[in-house]
Amino acid sequence: MKIVSLFGSPRARANSSLIAERFCATAQKLGAEVRAFTLNDLNFRGCQGCYACKTKLDRCALKDDLTEVLEAVRETDILVLASSVYYWDISAQLKAFLDRTFSFLVPDFITNPQKSRLEPGKKLVLILAQNNPDKDSFTNIFQKFDYFFRAYGFTDTRQIRAFGTNDPGVVETHQDVMELAEKAAHEMCGGNQ
Repeated sequence: MKIVSLFGSPRARANSSLIAERFCATAQKLGAEVRAFTLNDLNFRGCQGCYACKTKLDRCALKDDLTEVLEAVRETDILVLASSVYYWDISAQLKAFLDRTFSFLVPDFITNPQKSRLEPGKKLVLILAQNNPDKDSFTNIFQKFDYFFRAYGFTDTRQIRAFGTNDPGVVETHQDVMELAEKAAHEMCGGNQ
C-alpha cells in the first residue's frame, strides 16, 4: 500500500499536517509506504492553461518541483491532502497543486465517461483544520473538491476536520480528531482496529 501525503499549510507544526502525520504513522504501522511533501517548501507554479497535457503530452508540461509529486500521486493508492482553512477555502499552496492535476484528465474529459488517466480505485483523505470553532462553517470545501476527486477515479473519499485550532500544534490536544485519523488509516489500509 502506497500513500502520498501533501501538507498544504505554510506554517511549521500546522494542525492539518499533524493530523496527516498521525494518519500516516498509523498506516506505516500497518505496513504502508509513505511519502510526504510540504508544498510550501517546493518551487513550483500553478497551471499555465497551456493545454499541452491535452494536445501533446499525457502529463503536465511544466518541469519543476511538482513534477515528482504528480508522478508520486499517479503511483499511489491513498492520497492525503492536508490544509488549513484560509479565506473560506484550502490554502493557496494546495489549490495550486490541485490546479496542476488538470493534467490527470484525458483530452476529451468533458464527453468521455472515463475522464481520468489515473488508475481507478484510489483512496483520498482531505484533512482540514480551521480556527473557527463552528462545525457548520466551511462545509462546502470538501463537497466542491470531491467532485474532481471522483472524476479522477478516487472511489473512497473522506474528510477529517478540526475546529478551533489556530495555534500551531494545538490539535494534538484534540484527542477525538487524532483518534479519527487513526481510525481512518485502519479502515483505508485494511488493518484491524
